[in-house]
Amino acid sequence: MDHFLYRGGILHAEDVALTEIAAAVGTPFYIYSSATLARHFRLFTEALTPLPHLVCFAIKSLSNVAVLKTLGDLGAGMDVVSIGEYLRARAAGVPGDRIVFSGVGKTRAEIRAALEGGVRQFNVESEPEMRAISEVAVSLGTTAPIAIRVNPDVDAQTHAKIATGKSENKFGIPISRAVPAYAEAARLPGLRVVGIDVHIGSQLTELSPFEMAFRKVADLTETLRAQGHRIERLDLGGGLGIPYARSNEAPPLPTDYGAMIKRTLGHLDCEIEIEPGRLISGNSGLLVAQVIYVKNGEGRDFLILDAAMNDLIRPAMYEAHHDILPVIETAPGEPTRPFDVVGPVCETGDTFARGRELPLLAEGDLVAFRSAGAYGAVMASEYNSRPLVPEVLVHGDQFAVIRERPTFDEMIARDKLPRWL
Repeated sequence: MDHFLYRGGILHAEDVALTEIAAAVGTPFYIYSSATLARHFRLFTEALTPLPHLVCFAIKSLSNVAVLKTLGDLGAGMDVVSIGEYLRARAAGVPGDRIVFSGVGKTRAEIRAALEGGVRQFNVESEPEMRAISEVAVSLGTTAPIAIRVNPDVDAQTHAKIATGKSENKFGIPISRAVPAYAEAARLPGLRVVGIDVHIGSQLTELSPFEMAFRKVADLTETLRAQGHRIERLDLGGGLGIPYARSNEAPPLPTDYGAMIKRTLGHLDCEIEIEPGRLISGNSGLLVAQVIYVKNGEGRDFLILDAAMNDLIRPAMYEAHHDILPVIETAPGEPTRPFDVVGPVCETGDTFARGRELPLLAEGDLVAFRSAGAYGAVMASEYNSRPLVPEVLVHGDQFAVIRERPTFDEMIARDKLPRWL
């Protein structure tokens, strides 16, 4: 469920008409619903109760500080994969003891900054990284809490570019090497082992890969405890999918996910950490664009929008589907026809949909891309020298621009001419 509904024939974000925002901000723009963000976060907290738990929002899916503060004020932790994301979480008021630092390539400078600012734990991805964390912690005279990310060699049955739990992926330490890795961690100075971490991929639409991985983690927990390691937390990552194509997708609900966690890991008396991103932010956001032209081609018609692949790259990068809705509601029975929905970027790949059945839209009409809150604005670029689009947050009948659209002068001023020019 989200809070984007037609009212009086106009698509609204909560209690604000998208036409009103478009008039004030211009198109294209991203719009997020505070109520949807809060609802989706609470679904996870309710699903894990009564287990001790912390729901850490995966900042990589949507990193705007206003969104992070919205969730942080509800008690969310944060999962970060760079010092930039860490600093965004802190700027949103999230304390260090609710921030989990993940990522395969943490630098010593990032490790130092997180230790100095406070961190709940580092999710260690390799033995060399573990030694680096030890060195930095010793140099600061402190102790770094760590969980080792194990790679369980489980096929997440998702897109190859977002699968992270198979043996050929770059993530984690092979689970077959976990016992000696934990033994080394116990010997290294400046480290305190607090748990085990696992994350097998994103946009999973079945629970069976999760269950297979979590059962391996349960067995490893008992093995490590028998060897004297204190395993207090199990970080299970994120990855639960959302329905992008409303007509044919039905991913598991957070309640089903929570029940499976309780069934497979509840007997271990560990605190559970999960790191959902997409399921909290994905359906909390839309990308709103305007039709520039309707072009009749040879055997196909094109809707040319003012949004492009640099604004929403998922269709070009992942062959991803996003439902596209007219902002002004069409009456039942109105005719439709297939359109290729494209942007103005000079790439054939700048295509959002091919042969999509849509109403007979015209120049100047507004359309909204559903499920655009996750991996939309965060993956945007200025390709073709197109300014980043603004982000807007709605709260009831109020809206605010939470990231401005830069002017062309501001964008160009970042380039600096060398003295010889």
